[in-house]
Amino acid sequence: MANTNAFAALADPTRRAVFERLAQGPRAVGDLAQDLPVSRPAVSQHLKVLKEAGLVSDRAEGARRVYQIDPQGLGQLRAWLDRFWDQALAAFQAEVERNEDEEPKT
Repeated sequence: MANTNAFAALADPTRRAVFERLAQGPRAVGDLAQDLPVSRPAVSQHLKVLKEAGLVSDRAEGARRVYQIDPQGLGQLRAWLDRFWDQALAAFQAEVERNEDEEPKT
């Protein structure tokens, strides 16, 4: 369920853009909103969705909130994706080994 919410949150291009900006380091909403084609309140709403999906966390810093990628939430997403990578590598290894066994030796 957590991964479903994370993928749904990242399906939106604006949220992906916000998330990619956070990959560069923690930022306040105003910093994140610069150069985005949406308003600062809209960025706040996108951050709320990302936070509910477990992908970002926030902390108070004076009168503003600073957002950052939540390593635990991102780790869960990566672990889910890594399952497919491990399966693909195992299948590739099996195919290479099968081909080595079938090749005539000279």
